[in-house]
Amino acid sequence: MIYILAVLVPPLGLLLNGQPFAAVLNLVLIVPCLIFGLVFHALLLVPSLHAVIAVHMKREDRRHREIVDAIERHGPPPGYSR
Repeated sequence: MIYILAVLVPPLGLLLNGQPFAAVLNLVLIVPCLIFGLVFHALLLVPSLHAVIAVHMKREDRRHREIVDAIERHGPPPGYSR
């Protein structure tokens, strides 16, 4: 659901994902992309792409932290060798 919001309303999607600085950057990015997007239509996709990539990276970081915390609490999985 957050990805759909990031595509349709990028700054709001970033804010709801807990990334206020990325949301402000996205707002700043929207202005030139709208102006130059009238000529270069592909630029209209840049704010949405930025939001989707930022949301994905934040979710991957959360998932990685959860796995590392679980390993620190319970030890490595059985059969793990270095």
